[in-house]
Amino acid sequence: AGQLARASGDAAASPRRRSILRFHDHDEAVQRMINAIEPDSYVRPHRHQDPDKTELFLALQGRACMCRFDDDGRLRQTVEVAAAGPNRGVEIPPGVWHCMVALEPATVLFEVIEGPFTADTHKHYAPWAPAEGSDAGAGFLAALRERIRAGADAG
Repeated sequence: AGQLARASGDAAASPRRRSILRFHDHDEAVQRMINAIEPDSYVRPHRHQDPDKTELFLALQGRACMCRFDDDGRLRQTVEVAAAGPNRGVEIPPGVWHCMVALEPATVLFEVIEGPFTADTHKHYAPWAPAEGSDAGAGFLAALRERIRAGADAG
């Protein structure tokens, strides 16, 4: 529990309201990390393509929602993951526009993604999604959270 508490404490103190604790080097073929995220952290929708990368999230603490979008930015699917179950994990195929939204404070996920990590090609941000740290991004997150609360899983 020490690593989870440290990661969630770092996320709560971070301006981005999230924190990553890596268990890998950037050049490794498999990237493994603890990803702590607070409910008010906006993760800009993105995809892992060119190179294609499959991504896996497992809930270790709290609850989160994976949101999948189509190419036009319409919400097409939501998958809730929770440490208490019943669904503890979600796999995201390459090329899928997605983001994670924490549903509880101190949410901690174990993330696995294909490596190696190269900053220029690791993720491609959705052109229809506002930048992180912007007022528009905060508005996007608020609207998305409302859709999740309403149970909308199709646009």
